[in-house]
Order: sequence, then structure tokens, then C-alpha cells
Amino acid sequence: MDVKSLTFILVVSFLIVLFLGPLAIPLLHRFKFGQSIRSEGPARHQAKSGTPTMGGILFVLATTFTAWRFSNSPTTWILLLAMLGFGIVGMLDDALKIVRKRNLGLTARQKLLGQVTVAVIFYLVLYARGWHFELNLPGLLHPLSLGIFYLPFLALFMIGTANAVNLTDGLDGLAAGTSFVAFAAFAVLAWWNSQWNVSAFSTAVAGSLLGFLYYNRHPARLFMGDTGSLALGGALAAVAVLSRSEVWLILIGGVFVIETLSVILQVISFQSTGKRIFRMSPLHHHFELVGWSEWKVVTVFWLAGILCSLAALYFVIRP
Repeated sequence: MDVKSLTFILVVSFLIVLFLGPLAIPLLHRFKFGQSIRSEGPARHQAKSGTPTMGGILFVLATTFTAWRFSNSPTTWILLLAMLGFGIVGMLDDALKIVRKRNLGLTARQKLLGQVTVAVIFYLVLYARGWHFELNLPGLLHPLSLGIFYLPFLALFMIGTANAVNLTDGLDGLAAGTSFVAFAAFAVLAWWNSQWNVSAFSTAVAGSLLGFLYYNRHPARLFMGDTGSLALGGALAAVAVLSRSEVWLILIGGVFVIETLSVILQVISFQSTGKRIFRMSPLHHHFELVGWSEWKVVTVFWLAGILCSLAALYFVIRP
């Protein structure tokens, strides 16, 4: 698959979301599918209450159609399985929040059960296709075989990635922009390694996210909701697995990693010492509370994501 074909996929996916936006936003308003803002968040976020949510459906639909139409293969359907599976868990969470009119959807246990189920199904599909359960680690001449330990690794990897993207989805355009950068990096990485279907799928997601950013940029007219953030996280983990680049996701998704670590460190610090490291976690809220504008936080985090992705591509592609 050449660069021209990938560019075409990107444009088609972008245009589908751009076209669906004016149809979806009024419909979501009509059915009162508005976002409930948690009370403990920054005060200025309360103005966003009622903004249509579940907008992730747009880029999930665009990716599904584009990938099916231009890269119809078993690999593509396995990647879509991860995206759709995690997206359904997120959709159930969003639906309950809308029905209850507050920022409480699925319980943590219910959400975890749903995500584990999707990860196990993903594993079983790979097993049925004779997948070699091993990791490519930088510096090792041969892949590291995990055998039966690959299942718990895969579950933790997929669930961790999905929830990391979910944590990052707290400001207008933040998760969409950083996810666009990550999928664009994986599109290049997979293309470089002649993994055409993985590259095409990643390009389709990237294109749809560009279209979504038109509606999600500050001030956002549409939120992706857990429907979108969990779908993106599941898809991102699946792309890393099928391109055998699990380790590189740590660098490519550096913003997601840092956001997650900020929450973990905050919880550990508060429970052990009673003191907080950050004014608020995840990290993007800390910068808001020290006086940064929302747009400044988002652009700095986008830049960090770009630098992380460029670093990963440099190490992978360099002669």
C-alpha cells in the first residue's frame, strides 16, 4: 500500500466525520445526551455541562466503514473487534450517566469485567489464528516468548491503555489530538514494516480523529465520551499488539502514560501521607489550576505527544 492510498483513506475517514457532525449534534441535543460534569473538577468546567456526549460514535463509524471498504482483511476485523468491544463498554457507561443525569455510569467492577471480557475474546481470536505470543524488546536478538503468561499481559496492556486514554479525555481536544498523533505514528511505523492492514487501519482512525477535532476543539461542541475514549484505547493497544510494537506504545503514548502516573502517584501520596503532589489529577487539571488556559494545556500536551512519537519513530526507523 503506497502513500497515495493511505492519504486517500485519511481523507475519506476525515470527510465522513465532518459530514456526520451536523447531523449528530442536533440529534444528541434533541435526545438530551448531554455531558454531566463532576462537581469536584475545575469550576470553569461547569459551563460545559449539557454539551452533547457519545460523539465517539462518529469516529468509530467512520473508521469501521473506511477500514472495511479499503482494507478488508482478517487483521482489520481483529483491530475493529478491539475498537468496537471497548467502545460498547464505554457506550454502556455513557448511557447510564445520561439516564441518571450525573457523572456515575457503570461501577468500576462492571467496567473492568466488560474490558476483561473484550481482552479475553481478543486473545482467543489471536490464539485461533496461530498468533505467536511473544514480545519484541529493544536490544534483544530474539523475541521474548511469554506463552501462557501472554493472556494476563494482554489483559493488563489493553485495559491499561484504554483507561489511560480515558483519563486523558478531560479537556477540549486533548484526547482526540494526542490520539491522532499516536495513531499517525503507528501508521508510519506499520507502513515502514510492511504491515499494510495495520497501517491502513491506523490511518483511518487518524483521519476520523482529525474530523472529530473540528467539533471537539475548544470550545467543544461535541465530546467523545467513554464511548470514544475507551474505543480509542482499545484500538491503540490492538494496533501495538498486531504490529508487535507493544513496548513502543509506552513512548508513542507518553502523554497517556504520564497522565496515568499522575493519578497513581496522587493516590499513593494522599493515602500514605495525607498530602497531594498535584493540585488535582490527572495532570492536565493541575496545570489548569496553576493558571494555564485550557488551550495552552492542550497544545503543550499535543506537542509532548508529537515529540514522543517522533522519538519512537527515530529509534525504530533509523538505519
